[in-house]
Amino acid sequence: MSNGPVDYVAKTPVCLQIGDAATNSLRPGVCVTDIVFPNGKPIKIQKISFKNYYTAFLSLRLLRSEEEGQDGAKWVTCLRNFPLMANPHDEAGSQDYFSVSRQQMLVEPDDVTSVRLILRQPSSAWLNFNIEEITIYDCVNEDTERDVPAWLSSLTPADEPLHLQGLPDPETVSSSIQQMWALTEVMQSSQTTASVGRFDVDGCYDVNLLSYT
Repeated sequence: MSNGPVDYVAKTPVCLQIGDAATNSLRPGVCVTDIVFPNGKPIKIQKISFKNYYTAFLSLRLLRSEEEGQDGAKWVTCLRNFPLMANPHDEAGSQDYFSVSRQQMLVEPDDVTSVRLILRQPSSAWLNFNIEEITIYDCVNEDTERDVPAWLSSLTPADEPLHLQGLPDPETVSSSIQQMWALTEVMQSSQTTASVGRFDVDGCYDVNLLSYT
C-alpha cells in the first residue's frame, strides 16, 4: 500500500561519452541521474512513476542502508535494462507514461537513501533522451500503529476474563433454545395441510347450514 509521493532532489544528468567529447561526433548513448532525499531518512519504495522521453532502456540502482551493526551503505541493482521503447529506432513508447512497482524489482527497495537512474538509447536517431515527471511513492510502514476508533480500542481482549455477574448461565440458555427449537419442529410436522371449509360437507355446501348464517 502506498503512503503517497515523497520529496526528492534530482541532480543534473551526466552523459557518458566514449572518447573525446569535443572531437567525437557520436551522441552519448547513456545518461545517469541521481536522486537524493533531502531529509536523509531512508524510505521503502512502493513504486516509481515517470514519463518517457525517447529513452529506450532504464536501469535502476539503489543506495541502501546496511542493517544494524554494519557501517555504511551499499549500491544494489533493482532493475536492469527495462524496455521503454519496443524499437529504439521507432517512436512507439517514446513519450508514454510508465510505473515500476516494487514487485517488478530484483531486490526489495527498502531503507533506500538514494536512487540512480541509468538511461540508455542506442539509436542515433534522437538528439536528446531522458525521463520526466518522476514520482516516487513510499510504502506504508507496517509497524506503524493505525488509528482506530475509541470504541474499538476499548474492547475487552480475548485473554481477559469477562465480568458476567447477574447474567444467566450460557449453557442453560443454549439448552433452553435447543428445546424450544425441537418443540417448534414437532408442532410444525404435526400440522395438517388439508383445508377445512366452514360449511363444507363431503365437498358440497349444506343448504340448511347456509340459511342460518
